[in-house]
Amino acid sequence: MSERDPYGRAPDPSYADPGRRTAVLLVLLAALVCGVLGGAYLWSFATGVDRARAADLHRVTATTTGRAAQPEAALRLGSDPVAVAPAVWEYPDDVRRTGTVEVPPRTPPGGTVAVWVDDAGALVHRTGGNADRLLVTFAGGVATAGAAGAAGAGVVALVRYCADRRTLAALEREWEQVEPVWTGRLRRGSGPPADDA
Repeated sequence: MSERDPYGRAPDPSYADPGRRTAVLLVLLAALVCGVLGGAYLWSFATGVDRARAADLHRVTATTTGRAAQPEAALRLGSDPVAVAPAVWEYPDDVRRTGTVEVPPRTPPGGTVAVWVDDAGALVHRTGGNADRLLVTFAGGVATAGAAGAAGAGVVALVRYCADRRTLAALEREWEQVEPVWTGRLRRGSGPPADDA
């Protein structure tokens, strides 16, 4: 059943706004596509970076030279606490290195732990796994979709604003012609000519 005004007339279809839904759907679709493409690009980029970085990493065994410091708390939710201890390792062969490494709590001096080093033998963090890449991909995809949606909404708002201004200007021009006849009033400058007597 169609909606009617208080006088029982059907609504004027010229005032309907069918473009609004279409514009919103197009903006949402474009934002979704941009989010998926942005996420896919980030996944590919992060995978390439991790592969390139992993090619320069080497796993070696470090030996602790002192007691492990007591950990204050777990670094990650659901993970075991990690302590740090001074340690030595060799990389490249026969080149002795020293530093502080992460070890299980209460690791005694002389304990061994596997660490990752770069080509120069300096300690590095291991590359991220699939979970880290997935998190980056998801966050980047959401950010891309949000930016695309905001840009699309801005374009739609600007187009609607310009269209409304044109419509209001056209209505004003029509009103200037119709008002004197409809109201019986003369507009400024449209009265009878002045007498020169």
